[in-house]
Formats: sequence, structure tokens, C-alpha cells
Amino acid sequence: MGRGVMSWRIASASAIGTSHVTAGKPCQDNSVHALIEGGEGPILAAAVCDGAGSAAHSEVGSWLAGQNLLELIFVHFAENGALDQIDRPKALGWVTEIAERIAAHARALGHEVRDYSCTLLVAILGPTSTVFFQVGDGAMVVSHGSEDGWSYVFWPQHGEFANTTNFVTSSNVADALEFEFAPRRIDEVALFSDGIENLVLHQASRSVHQPFFDSMFPAVRRSAAAGEDPKLSDGLKAYLLSPQICERTDDDKSLILATRSPAESMVAAK
Repeated sequence: MGRGVMSWRIASASAIGTSHVTAGKPCQDNSVHALIEGGEGPILAAAVCDGAGSAAHSEVGSWLAGQNLLELIFVHFAENGALDQIDRPKALGWVTEIAERIAAHARALGHEVRDYSCTLLVAILGPTSTVFFQVGDGAMVVSHGSEDGWSYVFWPQHGEFANTTNFVTSSNVADALEFEFAPRRIDEVALFSDGIENLVLHQASRSVHQPFFDSMFPAVRRSAAAGEDPKLSDGLKAYLLSPQICERTDDDKSLILATRSPAESMVAAK
């Protein structure tokens, strides 16, 4: 794709938390993304899944959720589906299918389904519209240009008690699922797990910490990559593993940064 019409540039990483290292647990987060050719043009599908810390095999659950989600999205567009055909019932059908596949995997190994509990945050961005849906904590933020700043799509889902949330495999998933169809072009999006929530969201005011994303996106905008920039992704993972981050959170953390805005236009808009 020519640089006149900007292609997506992406930095993506999941990094283990220090508490997981101490406990001998694996990283239970998973982040996935794919560029898909839709009937209306390029589609970016991105998702972050966070395995429950107390679930024995949640790193497998989060991996299964991400991979099966991408498969379902691929099939939708391969069968000439349109972005505006993804409504809440469609999204719930996908989440239910993912939960059923995770349950089948658990049963085949003689495990409990709850051992695979994980969250799911999804953004599907097309040329003129966007779909978001979410089960659990973590969040997605978007920008329409530097003058507009950053806003969250859904506030993280936290339960009545500390460290509780909703999961894809929960019996209440139909009620927990949040969905939005945005009939507009969105050029920048970030998805992240709850491991960095307190670093990038103001809980008291329920707002986005603007400086974090203002500092993270310029490098992605300047990238010459079409799709994921491996060097930026490596740098992002190193940052998530750095003392600067790990001194403030001991949890696993995932972050996807994606833009199709040219660096020049963002600078000019300031």
C-alpha cells in the first residue's frame, strides 16, 4: 500500500509480571492481531486476553481465546461478510463459540473449564467504521487526532471484590459482554490488559492518562513498516519488563499500539 494512504503500523507485546516470576508461573497474557483484506478495504483485528491469575491453565485459555477469535474473524470476511454485519449478537456468538472450544479442550484433558478463565478485548477497524467488544478488565483507548486527546471505549470491568472480573468462560458472559459499533474511521487505537491499568487510567476521575499515549505513539507513527514493526515490538516488550514499569506493577501486562496516521499530520495538528 502506498504511503499516500497510510497502512497500519503496529507495536505489540506481552510481558511477564514479577509476581509470576517469583511464583514460578508463566505469562498468562496473550496479545494477537491480524491484517485482513475485507470487501471495503484493509481490516485490522486486534485482541488482548488476560488469563486469570488463580486459574491453573489460564495461559492456555488466553492463547486459545486469541487464536480462535482471529479464526472466526478471518472466516467472516472470507465469506464476504462486512464490518457493519458484526453486531452484538454476532460478537456474542463468537464469544460463546470461543468459550465452547475452550471447554472442549479442558474436558479432553480432564480439567475444569474454570482453569482456563481469561478476559477478551477486541477491536476490529475498517476504512470507515469500527467494532469493539469486551469481556473483563483491561481497556481500549482511541484517538481521533492530537487535538482530541485519548478516550476509553469501555471502562474496565471490575467485580465487587478486589482482583475479580468477568471471563469468557463465565456463565454470565451474555450480560458481561460490552459492544459498540462506531460508524466512523478511527486511525489510532491501543489495547491493554489490567497489568498497566493503574499506569494509564485515572481510576478516580475515570479518564485516560494522556501523557502515556502521547509519548508512546510517535515512534509507531514514524515506522516504515506495513503491519507489525518487529523492532518496535521488541522495544515495547523491553519497556514493559523495565524497572520503570515493574516497580509500579507486578502483574503480567500486554499492550498493542496501532496507527494509520502519518507522523506529519499529527505534528501539524498540534
